[in-house]
This record gives sequence, structure tokens and C-alpha cells, in this order.
Amino acid sequence: MTVTALLFASYADVLQRESIEIALPNGATVRDVVAHVRAMPGGDILPPSPLVAVNQEYARPDAVLASGDEIAIIPPVAGG
Repeated sequence: MTVTALLFASYADVLQRESIEIALPNGATVRDVVAHVRAMPGGDILPPSPLVAVNQEYARPDAVLASGDEIAIIPPVAGG
């Protein structure tokens, strides 16, 4: 199956792209997507368990994915 990981702000800057198409086996989880992105050059900028949304809804690391899902990896937000 294929999913799309969306990257924002500092994650997109370091990995030099805003999205990544990832081929995964059936039964793959959010954790698998994060591990794939963290294994890319510069991917160690991601924390081990970043905030993630699947199809615009927050998801836990053990959430099982389906082909075509859109996984947003959300960087921390600071401000005042």
C-alpha cells in the first residue's frame, strides 16, 4: 500500500520536501511511517513520537493505516 506523509515547517525545511510517498506493507502503522521518515537523511530532527494526524484526525502511533491515507507529521509550535 502507499501512503503520503506531509511535512511542515522545520521538518519540510530539513528534509527539503513537503510530502513523501511511502510504500508500506498491509497492516503498517503510524509508527512505521515515522520510522521511515526518521531514517531519511536529516530525519533525526523528528522526535521519536511526534504529533501525527491521519486524514486530518489526530492518531496514535499504533493506528493501522490504509492505502491512500494522508499522514501529517506536525512539528511543535511555539509562540507568545
